Amino acid sequence: MRAGCDKDSQLKHHDKHAHKQGGFQCIHCKGYISYQAYGTNQRNHCPHCLWSRHVDDKVGDRRSPCAQPMEPISIAGRSDGEWVLVHRCTGCSQLRTNRIAGDDDELALLALALRPISSPAFPLELLPRFRM
Repeated sequence: MRAGCDKDSQLKHHDKHAHKQGGFQCIHCKGYISYQAYGTNQRNHCPHCLWSRHVDDKVGDRRSPCAQPMEPISIAGRSDGEWVLVHRCTGCSQLRTNRIAGDDDELALLALALRPISSPAFPLELLPRFRM
């Protein structure tokens, strides 16, 4: 088992038979999330806060023993033009990408995309020194 992961903390909504229940509660914002989602066949993150849960070893297998929250840390574009969320597991630090769904909150996506601009990795006051 990975460090920081607790097999007993898995939620019911991520077992293989949970689709019969129709949805799950978000691990982060506690909102109810329906499995029905425009633009995706497999709901894997909250459309409101964009957080996920570490449940897959391989896409869709629901076999990860970790089950810890996964923080959305970035947005990326795939070579085919599709946009994905980049999540980091808070338990084991594994990185995963998840397709953006059609019902994802546009403001949450925009805030995530603008995070590097609003909180740069270097002090902005040093920027004029770097110019030639």
